[in-house]
Amino acid sequence: MAASTSKSRKTAASPQLVSVADADEAVVRVLRQFRRIFNAVRTHFQQVERQSGVGGAQIWALSLIRAQPGIGVGALAAAMDVRQPTASNLVKSLSALDLIEVRREGEDRRHVQLYARPAGTRLLKRAPGPAAGVLPHALGSLEPAALKRLERDLGQLLKLLDTDGKAAKIPLSQM
Repeated sequence: MAASTSKSRKTAASPQLVSVADADEAVVRVLRQFRRIFNAVRTHFQQVERQSGVGGAQIWALSLIRAQPGIGVGALAAAMDVRQPTASNLVKSLSALDLIEVRREGEDRRHVQLYARPAGTRLLKRAPGPAAGVLPHALGSLEPAALKRLERDLGQLLKLLDTDGKAAKIPLSQM
């Protein structure tokens, strides 16, 4: 009888060992998927900088300014989902490169309006797209249900990682 008990323990333990091995393999597969995503994002930003001479966040900001002539810094920050100081720094760098024009029009001279200059428009034409980056573009192409599942699942992962929420407002090209 002892022999049969021992045999049943091995049989009962086998499925658990298989599931642990399967889980380990799943971890490796998902980790590889994250690596591929990060590599695609990094490669895109390197290509943007190589072809245009400016960073990905600058290209995105410039494309928004060209698409919305007269946009303000606050609206630019909201459109990019970044903090206003980050948008202000992007505006300063684009202005210093003479890619945008910063105007103070209207009654309230505290607020600025931003306009793409011809050099900025030319730069956008030679920069590889999408201007917002490959990851936002790919996420926007997902079915709504898939995007919702991904958001939920990544939320669980972020809780386990105990991440700093401030990082959520830093453009990927600046990480």
